[in-house]
Amino acid sequence: IPFMMCSDQDGSIGKSYGIYDEDSGTETRGRFIIDPDGNIQGFEVLSPPVGRNVPESIRQLQAFQLVRASEGTKATPSGWKPGKQVLEPGPELVGNVWKVWKVEQAFD
Repeated sequence: IPFMMCSDQDGSIGKSYGIYDEDSGTETRGRFIIDPDGNIQGFEVLSPPVGRNVPESIRQLQAFQLVRASEGTKATPSGWKPGKQVLEPGPELVGNVWKVWKVEQAFD
């Protein structure tokens, strides 16, 4: 999945996202999923000694892409992976997710 990365030599981007540490002059590990409209759809901020989970980041990106492509008519449950069951949100689903979605349907 191609994605854009950037360099933030003066910390201005990190400051705008609230991850720049003035004392050390560095940024906390941060990952932001920004949609084509410029809206943040997801983010994760971790302390320096904790590594990121790249497969989970890709899974989230794929889920956001599916939801966007469906124009909001689909939702992805916890642990969703491409090809697995999606949900169709609406009033009838409130309080009834358990009737249409089972944990074993999402996880391998």
